[in-house]
Amino acid sequence: MTLESRHDSSLAVFLRQAVKDSRPGPRVLYRSLALGLRQAIAEGVVEVGAVLPGERELGEQIGVSRTSVRKAMERLVDEGVLIRRQGARTAIAERVEKPMASLTSFSEDMRWRGLEPGMVWLSSEVAVASPSEVMALNLSVGQTVSRLGRLRTGDGKPMAIEHAAVPTDILPDPAEVLSSLYEVMGRRGFRPVRALQRLRAATATAEDARLLDLEPGAALLVAERRCFGRNGRPVEFTQTRYCGDRYDFVAELKATDDRAV
Repeated sequence: MTLESRHDSSLAVFLRQAVKDSRPGPRVLYRSLALGLRQAIAEGVVEVGAVLPGERELGEQIGVSRTSVRKAMERLVDEGVLIRRQGARTAIAERVEKPMASLTSFSEDMRWRGLEPGMVWLSSEVAVASPSEVMALNLSVGQTVSRLGRLRTGDGKPMAIEHAAVPTDILPDPAEVLSSLYEVMGRRGFRPVRALQRLRAATATAEDARLLDLEPGAALLVAERRCFGRNGRPVEFTQTRYCGDRYDFVAELKATDDRAV
């Protein structure tokens, strides 16, 4: 959905009321605009994923300066509520919650949330394991792995860049993977049952930005995951670069002591 072609959108009406309710002063005004936009999203006035009008157009619709609109949008971009895409388009960020306590595939995550998983192949090869793959998968020097590089999508929208390595005695040919890697591994009796995952922050390179439809330097979440089979053997080593504005990693925390408050 786009709001750009609508001269006097319901969003503009909503924001005009937010301006009307605010006290005079530019600082209060942009905060009121930011709050009004958050409320508009929460109440369904504007849909998640919608492209917003330009700063000048939106300012004219609601009767405020372009500077105030820009400051409000910049604040919401910093908070992850909005995202600036390539071409200076600003849209309502779409976020996926991924529980950290559950070992699920990307395809399962998407289907669970009512999105159709998809992928675009970036690379596919059988090669000698790199030093990091040898260590992560407990291989001998010279052993081979199947490498899969894929752009993962939900309802056709880019969500993450994934690079996986699997020992070739588990996955002899990466071309066997038509959709879900875990489905193929499960059929062969090597579905991961446990994983160690490390998360870190990163910024999008020019190539990341091109693939994920982001601005270079946009926030990313990078997950490195080492997966194990039922016998404790390492079966997969994956690095996934998630759009920072589309993913929330959620973990349930429990006190280790009944006396904790």
